[in-house]
Amino acid sequence: MPLPIIIRVIQPEDTYALRHSVLWPDKPLEYVKIAEDNEGQHFGAFHEERLLGVISLFVQKEAARFRKFAVDPKYQRQGIGSELLTRVMQEARQRGATTIACDARQEATGLYYKFGMKPVGSVFYKGPIAYVRMQKALP
Repeated sequence: MPLPIIIRVIQPEDTYALRHSVLWPDKPLEYVKIAEDNEGQHFGAFHEERLLGVISLFVQKEAARFRKFAVDPKYQRQGIGSELLTRVMQEARQRGATTIACDARQEATGLYYKFGMKPVGSVFYKGPIAYVRMQKALP
């Protein structure tokens, strides 16, 4: 049975600890902050007030991009990431976006394929980690 969660808008600084611990634990905390954080909309997935997942959405005209998508490893593969991704795609559509994209870790592309996203361009690296840009048209 899926874990009941509530997704709500949060502040950029509320995302930093989870971004850091999940995505780049070997880097300083500053590494997970991005210059555009104050321009984005940030979502948190909560279970009983515990933050389990975060995702950040950036929309410029008709192009949306999500970044710094992280779910606590103890709660992965329980639908939390899917709920966050669904919410971000809905929000992007409501804000007028016709496409959505992300830079996905190559090892995590399975989730994005399930949402109809396709790779665009070649594999690239951030440090030792392989990434691919994924994109989808929003109906």
